[in-house]
Amino acid sequence: MNNGTIKVTAVFVMICLLWGSTWLAIRVGLESLTPMISAGIRFLIASLLILLIMKFRNIKPQSDKTAYRLYFVMGIFSFVIPFGLVYWAEQFVPSGLASVLFAVYPFFVAIFSFFVFKNDKIGLNKMIGIVAGFTGIVIIFSESFDWNFSDYFLGMLAIVLSGTMQAAIAVSIKKFGGHLHPLSMNFVPMLLAAILMLLIGVLIEDKSRLVFDFNAAASVLYLGVFGSVFTFTGYYWLLKRINIIVLSLVAFITPIIALLLGWIFYNEQLTFRHLVGSMLVLFGLLSANIGGREQIKKLLNFRNYRFTGVRKES
Repeated sequence: MNNGTIKVTAVFVMICLLWGSTWLAIRVGLESLTPMISAGIRFLIASLLILLIMKFRNIKPQSDKTAYRLYFVMGIFSFVIPFGLVYWAEQFVPSGLASVLFAVYPFFVAIFSFFVFKNDKIGLNKMIGIVAGFTGIVIIFSESFDWNFSDYFLGMLAIVLSGTMQAAIAVSIKKFGGHLHPLSMNFVPMLLAAILMLLIGVLIEDKSRLVFDFNAAASVLYLGVFGSVFTFTGYYWLLKRINIIVLSLVAFITPIIALLLGWIFYNEQLTFRHLVGSMLVLFGLLSANIGGREQIKKLLNFRNYRFTGVRKES
């Protein structure tokens, strides 16, 4: 395994571990803060930290027309609306069910990729992997569903819509954002999202609910630094280097990480059902990555990238 492959694998694992913990961190924060203000503070912290990193590394945001369009689209449709929907929905929808619903993300990535990347075949192995992974997630969390959907149907719909939007934006970035640096790809949209979400929160949310206690501070700091700066920068970095459908399977791994964290820190029970579901997810990941030596070379072809992560023009 060469250094490039090791680096890709390490970043992929980091994203899975950190995003697997964010569902719990969001719920903790919502015990003290309102949804839009909680998310707005999170993205404000993240954008300011990214700005410091960019200043230190002397990285300037790209300022061409395509970059400005992507910044605006990402800010609204990758952060403000999707995260607003998730934060609002987590007030009503159990975390287990929320993670299952968001696992529609790889399906929509595959669908959008089919229409956008004409020369990039999805392949039977990837479709089997997606179906197997989603089935495994449903099995893992099946006992946490009470099937009384009338109480939180709108919350469920909001999470599915969030996953669909995120999938569309990811495919758009894959197609049009190859020249953007992962840090600037985060900074401008997150800053825009922070301003808009805080403004919306101040105008329409019940500010009497706000309690700036330890849980609130810990939640927004953790989500801002680890759940946003590390994860999204790593995600956009990987987006330039591996197949987008394989990358989207992160949505199948994060619920399992959340389950393991509950077992480690909260003594939650692991059952045979959890084992079977996890094995199905693992099978799905292996299936999605099967394609022979040439496909693996294509997915991890670092010769097409400069050290900065910007793809060379052919």
